[in-house]
This record gives sequence, C-alpha cells and structure tokens, in this order.
Amino acid sequence: MDDEPDLLKLVTAILMDDGFENIVGAASVWEGVAAAKEEKPDLAILDVMLPDGDGFSLMQQMRVFTDVPIIFLTAKDEATDKLAGLGLGADDYIVKPFLPQELLLRVYAVLRRCYKEDALLIKLEGSTVDFSRAEVIKENEVISLTAKEHALLEALARNEGKIVTVDALCEALWGDNPFGYENSLNAHIRRIREKIETDPSKPVSLITIKGLGYKLNTRK
Repeated sequence: MDDEPDLLKLVTAILMDDGFENIVGAASVWEGVAAAKEEKPDLAILDVMLPDGDGFSLMQQMRVFTDVPIIFLTAKDEATDKLAGLGLGADDYIVKPFLPQELLLRVYAVLRRCYKEDALLIKLEGSTVDFSRAEVIKENEVISLTAKEHALLEALARNEGKIVTVDALCEALWGDNPFGYENSLNAHIRRIREKIETDPSKPVSLITIKGLGYKLNTRK
C-alpha cells in the first residue's frame, strides 16, 4: 500500500517475480482498510505517506480487526518514522530506496518469524544446518553458529540457488548503512565455509559469484 504508483508497481513486480501470488495494492488509507478487511492478507507493506493520511493511522485502524504482520516503507534518514512504526508494533521497516533482494529478505524474515512455516533444517553437500539450534552438523560433529553467521546463512537459504548481492547481504546483517562492511562479510563467509564445507578451500555449497555476490546450493 503506497502513495507512489510506480513504487507500488515495483513492489508488486518484485514479489510476483519471486513467486508470491494474490497481491493486492491500495493507494490510500481508505483503500487499505477495505482491502485488509476483504482480502485478509498474510502480510502488509505500508508506506508512511498516503494521500488521505499516513501509514501509522492505517496500521492503527487495521489493528482493530487484524494482527497481520506489517512492514513499513519509510524515507531515508526519517528516524522518527522508524521509531513511530516500531513503537506501534510494526514488525519491520525498509528505507527507500531499497534493493529488490532487501525487500525479499525482509519479507521472508517477517513471514518466518510470524508464521514459522519454513523448514528449520537445510541439507548441504557435506553438512546440515539446524536453524532452530543455530548449529551445523558435519561428520558427527556439532558446530555452533554465531548470530551473524546464522543471519547470513538464513538470508542465503531464503534465496537457495539464487545469487544474493553483497549489498543485500550487508543490508540484512548491518541494517540501513551497510557500506564499508564488505571485508567483514568476507570474513563471515570464510568462517561459515570452515563450518559447512568438507573442503573450505573448494566450496561446493556456499559459492562466490565474482563481481555479484554469493549463492547457497542445498540438497533436496
């Protein structure tokens, strides 16, 4: 639900391209309330600025009849918007402009946190990752994951087999200002490979896509 038609189309296209269906757009508070009542969505993405009010008032009206998880879209550097949204009970916020992969990572994280529908185990070529315990099981050894390693692997697992850019991964791990964290990301990648790969120097599960980012290959 957004007051910019082009942005609304962009968000819809990003979600549809990733396999989401039954996406309903609304361009005002009134349309948003009506759509939420009629469609009963699993997730709502709300812009702060709307032509007949704002996303905060829309959220308050929605909370009368639904506890649907909510992600806010907010302008860059509008700290008061972020605090207001989270203070009202929003599940997350995304700063505009954003990368498509950032939107998808945030959406999947909120859906998993709220509905816990996704598998908590992923099988790799030489190991298994148990997200519920933040552990890697490799050759009968149990290896603990740090919080950042867990978040990084989870972000890659949500896009299994797809390239996730360096920028999107830094955004997922360090928030609104990911610039300057590439070396830290590389260090986390190295440590993860030591934990999940049979031969970390020749990775087959966590692959580098030169000039773009990384992808995670899992076993079915």
